[in-house]
Amino acid sequence: MDYTKLNGLIPAVIQDAESSEVLMVGFMNEQALARTRESGFATFFSRARNTMWMKGETSGNKLQVVDILVDCDDDTVLLKVKRLGDGNVCHTGTRTCFSRSLS
Repeated sequence: MDYTKLNGLIPAVIQDAESSEVLMVGFMNEQALARTRESGFATFFSRARNTMWMKGETSGNKLQVVDILVDCDDDTVLLKVKRLGDGNVCHTGTRTCFSRSLS
């Protein structure tokens, strides 16, 4: 993976493996991607807190990784996931972070 374009980070697009709905976008550093692969659960790097975090570690709404795809430039990953817990992925309590239209 090419971590040089965003100062050590890569975007991670999160997609529901069953419905193909895009759920969220997070960022990963090399360690977060390694932990995701090892644990089987989506782990990200928080730019605001400057630390790693596993999605659902406090809410229980974990994202179990089904597949990881890499884009053609090796600088973005697509994680196909199974939603656990109540199924809400967004920190606002909604199913997806992409629920508003830009109009």
